[in-house]
Amino acid sequence: MDKKQVKRRIVLVPVPAQGHVTPIMQLGKALHSKGFSITVIQTQYNRVSSSQDFSDFQFLTIPGTLTDSDLKTLGALQFLMKLNEICEASFKHCLSQLLQEQGSGDDIACVIYDEYMYFSAAAPKEFQLPSVVFSTTNATAFVCRSVLAKVNADKFLIDMKDPEVQNSLFPGLDPLRYKDLPTSAFGTIEDIIKLYGEAVNTRTASAVIINSASCLESSSLSRLQLKLQVPVYPIGPLHIAASASSSLLEEDKSCIEWLNKQKPRTVIYISLGSLGRMETKDMLEMASGLSNSNQPFLWVIRPGSIPGSDWTESLPEEFSKLVSERGYIVKWAPQMEVLRNPAVGGFLSHCGWNSTLESIGEGVPMICRPITGDQKVNARYLESVWRIGVQLEGELVKETVERVVKRLIVDEEGADIRKRAIDLKEKVEASVRSGGSSCSSLHNFVNSLQTKSLCSFEIVPVQSQ
Repeated sequence: MDKKQVKRRIVLVPVPAQGHVTPIMQLGKALHSKGFSITVIQTQYNRVSSSQDFSDFQFLTIPGTLTDSDLKTLGALQFLMKLNEICEASFKHCLSQLLQEQGSGDDIACVIYDEYMYFSAAAPKEFQLPSVVFSTTNATAFVCRSVLAKVNADKFLIDMKDPEVQNSLFPGLDPLRYKDLPTSAFGTIEDIIKLYGEAVNTRTASAVIINSASCLESSSLSRLQLKLQVPVYPIGPLHIAASASSSLLEEDKSCIEWLNKQKPRTVIYISLGSLGRMETKDMLEMASGLSNSNQPFLWVIRPGSIPGSDWTESLPEEFSKLVSERGYIVKWAPQMEVLRNPAVGGFLSHCGWNSTLESIGEGVPMICRPITGDQKVNARYLESVWRIGVQLEGELVKETVERVVKRLIVDEEGADIRKRAIDLKEKVEASVRSGGSSCSSLHNFVNSLQTKSLCSFEIVPVQSQ
């Protein structure tokens, strides 16, 4: 009698934040579909639930990690660095137990860790397992982090105080300006330089996986390949290749019924992500601009996103009047369903990479209001490279909001932007189909695991489309 074939196992280590959890769980789905068992090792903070989409996954939790109160006390950057300081030993213990418990033939093919969970590199090295870095942003942002990791913090701060310098191109990163670089709103420039230095250090990793596609940024992918000297596998957009629901927040699906009653391509969808915050003054300016545009709008206002308030109860009565006629407010939305609804004509977004890819994947043009990090890189590319977005820069005032909404939904220019968005949608869809660059890249990665050649450090050329 033949022995039952046991699947090889892949261990995933996500950052405990929505924007990082979503793509790594999609990656897990993609690899599971290729015949691998998936184990997710997570911290106690923001644990991923074993939903129906992940019922075949194994979930293990590192004990004694940080809490919500730690996040509030430390801030996002310090929280992440502290997490890396305290998790290395407990992760090593967890992985050791997993190795002891696994059955004969159920070996670990590799450990794939988010670039910001760099504590994960030590244990695979000790146990002689291949490790792989997963970047949830794009290759351009990775290149920018590599550059910023080497800058002098004091000089950079002086440069950034000069408006002329802010608006000038950063050497070697055209079309990015100084102000487009992925600095953080959640910590000091010293902290971000330190964190980036850790994140871009691939240590003993055998490869890097990027949630991107050659058709979006072939030159940045090629540049990254040359810099890292290990295989770079662009296998995105993962939400198209392996759709999976991994929201850490409860979605309000009542908005879909409201969308179904609106005219095609008239609705502006507004969501500033899982971390974005907005002062009361800006909320009122946004509401006034949206109301004055005479376009219907679906607005995600996340609990806790208004400083000093649980939700919208602190906002003046004027706000309710402004949104009552054409607006629909939810605490969190099923974003993919929203974006593919024919009523949606534009997405006013913080331009996180997940949101950017999801909008591109549905051919929805964007209004860009980046807040921090790689969002600024993405916004610049949306406007100046792919030309499927318009930036909402500077102080938030109702006149500007009204103008950009009309520019995208009403004006003739908006029709041209929408056409380019549809063209780009078709290109990224082609990249994940059989024979496409991302599909081939995923195949090459899986083949390296199946043949156990991942540690050979053979350089895999980035494919262009």
